[in-house]
This record gives sequence, C-alpha cells and structure tokens, in this order.
Amino acid sequence: MAVPKCKVSKSRRDSRAANWKIEAPGLVECPNCHELIKSHRVCPNCGYYDKEKVVDIKEKTKD
Repeated sequence: MAVPKCKVSKSRRDSRAANWKIEAPGLVECPNCHELIKSHRVCPNCGYYDKEKVVDIKEKTKD
C-alpha cells in the first residue's frame, strides 16, 4: 500500500490543477473563401479542402 513519506502542502497539492486551461481552437483561414475554419477540416462554407472541391454545399434559402 502506497503511503506518502511527507505531508503535501495545500499550495503544492492545488498547483497540480492549475495547468488545466481552456484554449481557443486553432483557427486558420480557408484559402478559397477566406472564412475562419478549424485546421485540417473541410470548410463548411464552401466545401473545399486543400484547394480541392470535396463536398457540394447547398445554398441556404430564405423562407
């Protein structure tokens, strides 16, 4: 059974959780339509990935 040899202070114990941060996702500019998208994904706006048309995007219609 593991038993600690010395007491761990509150500051040392609490500093372990101090490095868990929320970061903004890495956004890059689409080379085709210049919208901000997540890197290494198909652009949801134009359907291009790596300068090639991959997905046909239907145009949004107003009702």
